[in-house]
Amino acid sequence: MNTKTTHKPLESTKLIQLKTILKSVLVGCLAGVIITLYRLALTEAESAATSFYDYIRSHLFLLPLTIITLAVAGYFIGALKDKYKMIGGSGIPQVKGLIMGYFKQSWLGTFLAKFIGGVICVTAGLSLGREGPSIQLGACVAQGVSHKVSQSPTERKILIASGASAGLAAAFNAPLAGTMFVLEEIFKYYSPIILLSTMMSAIMADFISKSIFGLNPVFDFQITERFSLREYWILIIIGIVVGLFGVFYNYFLKKIQVFYSKITFLKGRAKPILPFLMAGVLGLVFPIVLGGGHSIVGELSPDSAVTYLFLVLGVKFLFSMFSFGSGAPGGIFFPLLVMGATVGAILGNLSISYLGIDAGLFQNFMVLSMVGFFTAIVRAPITGIILLLEMTGSFSNLLSMSVVAITAYIVAELLKCLPIYDYLLENLLNEGSVDKIGEDDNDRVLIQTIVHHGAYGENKSIKEIRLPKGCLLVGIKRGETDLIPNGDTIIHANDTLMLLVHAYTEGEIRQRVEEMMQYT
Repeated sequence: MNTKTTHKPLESTKLIQLKTILKSVLVGCLAGVIITLYRLALTEAESAATSFYDYIRSHLFLLPLTIITLAVAGYFIGALKDKYKMIGGSGIPQVKGLIMGYFKQSWLGTFLAKFIGGVICVTAGLSLGREGPSIQLGACVAQGVSHKVSQSPTERKILIASGASAGLAAAFNAPLAGTMFVLEEIFKYYSPIILLSTMMSAIMADFISKSIFGLNPVFDFQITERFSLREYWILIIIGIVVGLFGVFYNYFLKKIQVFYSKITFLKGRAKPILPFLMAGVLGLVFPIVLGGGHSIVGELSPDSAVTYLFLVLGVKFLFSMFSFGSGAPGGIFFPLLVMGATVGAILGNLSISYLGIDAGLFQNFMVLSMVGFFTAIVRAPITGIILLLEMTGSFSNLLSMSVVAITAYIVAELLKCLPIYDYLLENLLNEGSVDKIGEDDNDRVLIQTIVHHGAYGENKSIKEIRLPKGCLLVGIKRGETDLIPNGDTIIHANDTLMLLVHAYTEGEIRQRVEEMMQYT
């Protein structure tokens, strides 16, 4: 088999960068159209689920047929996931693994199965969100485009990241959050070409989405007041509470996945049957917890009984765990934001009743709790802050959001809770349930990593640090200067190292090099 070298340094010329940005605009437009169609389909699916369960409650003689239908639908989703292994769960770990060089996929099959599977799950009422599938659908669109227009594997991955950014932007009308999510959660480093490409793609997708859904934010909260500086102590309490709850969320999700692996009567394709049947029961007796959780947000008010809010939170939490833990195609963003808002409503009601806090701050509690809960689970505080700023349209809580996010982040770090998408990616790698890049893939890929202050490799020569076998350091970018390294070249903090590796070793080498060049 001929070995082909497709290495073309993206940042070697401004012209190549400009071409990549223009391609990302195309990706953003196409992804925006697809995700808009997906949102429309899910909107109709949620409406259909509500009408369906309302009808069954009035015609209980149809209950046996309903149970059979849900079980068949659950088995179909299991079979779909068995055939297209990349569609399980939110899809974000799969996209992350794809960009990092761990996985390969058939983009068209994954795209169609994810779209269809996501719509079926929401039609049944499973507690799943749209953001993860939107990110993966956007990445699939970008992968399809990149096969036609990209000039290197590196550019292909930037375009896939741009598609992921566009997916989140169109899903939540949040272009800045889409951009930051890719930088903070997927790449974990800053690069001008990645920033510009993902931002342009997100802006185009957001424009298309807003042309259909309008300019109103996803959460139309009426926030007119702010916490005074004398009341900032309560922000620390909010951060601690949602931080602890976020750690428990990640811990329980791991336990649910272990539970699914141990129950003998729900193996393989039968796993999703359980949440589908749960959706049937809850659709009849407690329909407010179905779907992403829009109905719950509408019920949160200072007049809501705290005991009722605890009931809603508990049922929503368990239903979300069983829905996502089964591997059904759907995300966790929206359900976890709704749960965060519910925790905020509980804290707000208690604070207003017993601590003398102004009732006008009730919705502030909800927004702040969403930010903190998201941060504790995902460990992406900047994304969480920007996401809630864009989703609520309120920028008056920026400072208080930051205090809560940092507090929740510290709580999760102190308790050594692994970020949810890192855990899910690690789980996929250990399971071996998805297709990995094999040694028969002879592409060579350019990877980049930034040297952190205090890293092992800082102020050492290249021959001292002993880079992993199988990678070649082809360049160092130091400010605006490009260096051609040799064994005696000293690596400085803030240097960008460019290494050429085989595609099948990319994921492993990227991880090992980043461990050497990141502060620990």
